[in-house]
Amino acid sequence: MDDSSPPESIDNTKEKKKSRRPANTAFRQQRLKAWQPILTPKTVIPLFFVIGIICAPIGGLLIYASSTVKELRIDYTDCFRDSPTTDESELMDTSLVFPSFKDNNTINAMWKHSITSQTFGTYTLKNITKCTLTFAIPEEMAPPVLLYYRLENFYQNHRRYVQSFFDKQLAGEDVSITDVSDSNCEPLATTNGTHPNSRAYYPCGLIANSIFNDTFSSPLLLNPPGSAGQEGAPPNETYYMKNTSIAWESDKELYKPRVVDNLDKIVPPPNWQIRYPDGNYSAENPPPNLHEDEHFIVWMRTAGLPTFSKLYMRNDTTPMRAGTYSMDIYDNFRTDQYQGRKSIVITTLSVMGGKNNFLGILWLVVGGFCIALALVFLITNLIKPRKLGDHTYLSWNNAPSSAAAKGKGKASGPTMGMATGRDLS
Repeated sequence: MDDSSPPESIDNTKEKKKSRRPANTAFRQQRLKAWQPILTPKTVIPLFFVIGIICAPIGGLLIYASSTVKELRIDYTDCFRDSPTTDESELMDTSLVFPSFKDNNTINAMWKHSITSQTFGTYTLKNITKCTLTFAIPEEMAPPVLLYYRLENFYQNHRRYVQSFFDKQLAGEDVSITDVSDSNCEPLATTNGTHPNSRAYYPCGLIANSIFNDTFSSPLLLNPPGSAGQEGAPPNETYYMKNTSIAWESDKELYKPRVVDNLDKIVPPPNWQIRYPDGNYSAENPPPNLHEDEHFIVWMRTAGLPTFSKLYMRNDTTPMRAGTYSMDIYDNFRTDQYQGRKSIVITTLSVMGGKNNFLGILWLVVGGFCIALALVFLITNLIKPRKLGDHTYLSWNNAPSSAAAKGKGKASGPTMGMATGRDLS
């Protein structure tokens, strides 16, 4: 046995001691170059002036662009109750009419209502309230002319409401009763849970069930200029507005028609059932093609505020001539049940979009505030200027002088290069 060989417990190659110390680089040791601006009156005052001079004109331009938008809003919430049922219309209260034209004169609007029938597909529904509005357009409205409906005090942003839909069902997939029952559509998912005789609501959820279902007709120009007295000329002229191109293309891609034709397992939502015979889908009155129902797609994009407007119709080619118009509205969506209001909005667009003064006012306020601060700082600096301190005291690792440390006399200044904990090994 060779005693000269080292024992197995002894290793000639010693393990290197591991260190958790970061690498000595500028990034790891926080020695990167940085810009540390010193705010002085010479830099702050011109900066505030520049910001104010930039913001104020932008705000003025935004307000001017908003003022070029021509708009007429009419609140018809109480038409079913307050308007007359005679052939003659009655003048509406001026507090219900909100015009926005170059000549800010009061625009008179009239209303009346009648009980009539409305056709949904092949099914005719009786005892429907039809509200007829008559209003004046004082100036020609250049295309595009948009027709919105506006709702007030309707909280589409409620937490439970905003998530009450089933995306797979809206995408046209063949989903089962169990899938719908387990979705976020509750309490409007199925008629009886997962019971064998249960049927799924299509489309399910609170958003779909509460869809705005008033129906608007295209405005009718009464006695258009040049038609009176002409033989064979129509007395009235319809300003046609289309129901397409009102939804985002990206939203339309989320909705598809159903891939199965079995109608025994689905039923319309409770608020839709009045439009179908016996409250059920049938071959003559099938469920809607959600991909083509742009009114439904627009409604499903929930609003963030309790007062909102949603696009209903538009005309992108023909100007809306000045004159007196009439419009029929089938009044099915009763906002008085939840203390809300509803209106129609006929409007044009500007280069910045619809009529909204808020953004312009905000820019003006910011610009004016910056200019006011600049003037205050300038006057203060001229009347009672303040001497700047020694900038070297702003460094966090400066050591006080020995005199200052002992409290004897006046410090001669900071001593640079004090060792810190980072420099210690």
